[in-house]
Amino acid sequence: MARALRWWDLVGLGLGGMVGAGVFVTTGRAARIYAGPGLVVSYAIAGLCALLSAFCYTEFAVDMPVAGGAFSYLRVTFGEFAAFLTGANLIMEYVFSNAAVARSFTAYLGTAVGVDAPSKWRIPVPGLPQGFNQVDLVAVGVILLLSVCICYSTKESSVVNLVLTGVHVVFILFIIVMGFAHGDARNLSRPADPAHSPGGFFPHGAAGVFNGAAAVYLSYIGYDAVSTMAEEVERPDRDIPAGVSGSVVLVTVLYCLMATSMSMLLPYDAIDPEAPFSGAFKGRDGMAWVSNVIGAGASLGILTSLMVAMLGQARYLCVIGRSGVVPAWLARVDPRTATPINASAFLGLLTAALALFTELDVLLNLVSIGTLFVFYMVANAVVYRRYVGDPCPGSGQKRRAWPALAFIAAFSLIAISFTLLWQFAPGGAAKVGLLSGTAAVAVAAVVAFQALVPQAREPELWGVPGMPWVPAASVFLNVFLLGSLDRPSYVRFGFFSAFAVLFYVFYSVHASYDAEEGGAVDGGGGGDKLQDQGCDV
Repeated sequence: MARALRWWDLVGLGLGGMVGAGVFVTTGRAARIYAGPGLVVSYAIAGLCALLSAFCYTEFAVDMPVAGGAFSYLRVTFGEFAAFLTGANLIMEYVFSNAAVARSFTAYLGTAVGVDAPSKWRIPVPGLPQGFNQVDLVAVGVILLLSVCICYSTKESSVVNLVLTGVHVVFILFIIVMGFAHGDARNLSRPADPAHSPGGFFPHGAAGVFNGAAAVYLSYIGYDAVSTMAEEVERPDRDIPAGVSGSVVLVTVLYCLMATSMSMLLPYDAIDPEAPFSGAFKGRDGMAWVSNVIGAGASLGILTSLMVAMLGQARYLCVIGRSGVVPAWLARVDPRTATPINASAFLGLLTAALALFTELDVLLNLVSIGTLFVFYMVANAVVYRRYVGDPCPGSGQKRRAWPALAFIAAFSLIAISFTLLWQFAPGGAAKVGLLSGTAAVAVAAVVAFQALVPQAREPELWGVPGMPWVPAASVFLNVFLLGSLDRPSYVRFGFFSAFAVLFYVFYSVHASYDAEEGGAVDGGGGGDKLQDQGCDV
């Protein structure tokens, strides 16, 4: 693919991918149910988790500047099966979230023009189950138009995204200014109904803050799509670190300011969980126009979020197609536009089909788990590759792998133990002691690993700072946030992962280039193979 992107394109794509529907959809629910005014701390924690994961993504993206993101990184580190399982989940998360976001575009566009869009613009279909009985042609039209745009050109898509993102950031700043100008600082600690709602900045304590962080993490999904553009970046060693990390930091600042302004506008127990920002101005004298402006800004944010996510998901599928684990025609890059046109069109049609019938609330709680799982895997992959080295035959890799694998397994178990204690242990001094002891064991494990196991390779251009502390912290936080998700998310994850395993066993393992290479060794067959980077052939 053509190398046409610079660091400011990546910052724009990162902002466009993250500052979309997520912040408008998740903020009200997280503040009302979990964190209260302490939501600003929830956003800071989720932003720290995203930044740590972004560092891990960046090392891989600079070292291997190809499309494919997590699939490419995990394939060269843990092998094809682990890469396929995580890549399949991430594509599914993109498709589900894009369908949900497109549905929300209809509602916010209606708010912008003063129309009750769900009742006026959606067509009810009798006989279909609840949650699947409202046909949304507006959402389908938006997805198809964006699919045509990203099939045409990456650079032109980036320019369109930069314009939309710039306008949307102005709307975000407008919301922040209006919140601080018309808000009341007393709302940061005073509920509307003290008889039924606890008061204070942290009304539900630390547990509410961390549960809120898990709930709003959807708002950060999108920065990883930037790493999938690595094959189209002019100078990966400079542009990718600045683009990925810079966009995460800027978005975290904007989110914290938005959460503060919203908490000042209304007591947390009076916030509308469905439309928190526009709802905060309804009923105020002379302020109805603000709701319309917020609706317009949210619509622009949804467009930018959709464009970046659809760019990213197509490149994931393109690289998976290159490996042969899905039909190879999905990997075709159009010679005129230099874009993965088949993958873009296929996923665009699949997303449009889901958006046609499926309601927003059916999809939203199914989005985060797959993404957090992939971020967890990428953080572990950074540790493995640094301490084991490139997967080349004869390099003593197996001998070096055991200490790294033992650390990854032990540290993951410690993080899971801490999460289970946090969720299920009864409160009191015993719980505090158990949590403190588990955290101390986690720190001791990292210290021992750092002191006893030397690094097998050093990144040539850019590496994660503070190895292994940064990826270890990323693993710990991802596991912790995974523990805050609800049961339906795990049911969905289990069913889809089982389907992915069956697909791999009955199709992918036979069709992939890896299997062809094994056949060439065993039986003299032919077949090309995409070589893992770092191996001399």
